[in-house]
Amino acid sequence: MDGSSERRNRICKIDLDEQLRIRRNADIEHERTVAIFDLLEENTFELSGDARGPYHLTLSIEDSRLAFDVRSEVGQPLDRTVLPLSPFRGVIKDYFTVCESYYDAIKRLSPSQIEALDMGRRAVHNEGSELLRERLDGKIAMDLNTARRLFTLICVLHIRA
Repeated sequence: MDGSSERRNRICKIDLDEQLRIRRNADIEHERTVAIFDLLEENTFELSGDARGPYHLTLSIEDSRLAFDVRSEVGQPLDRTVLPLSPFRGVIKDYFTVCESYYDAIKRLSPSQIEALDMGRRAVHNEGSELLRERLDGKIAMDLNTARRLFTLICVLHIRA
């Protein structure tokens, strides 16, 4: 892949379409901010077919479905992929549970215990990321780090008041 192709096959802007703006705790807001920053700094994202990036991606949850609205850098509609959320629910629930334990552990447990929880958190995060890549196979290609960051944002979207 040449340099110009690498610069094209990426997300240049991302929005979360949050129907209900809710107040999240500081840990969740930090995860959201870091995921967006890291995603925009480095990602590999490519639509199947002829539509080339860079892409403007809007993620939303609509009627228990996860929607990827992909547009060109200037806003021209390129693709809309909608996935059922049901396959993600279990791993999202597990991820929230392990994150809650991890954030609680930071305040009161030893470094080795925190490290063990962090390894578990990363494993569940990777599971969700791989599931996302599998579900998008043939529609949208992305590397693991991009999938990890998008999974984080999907989890953020999943939080309801």
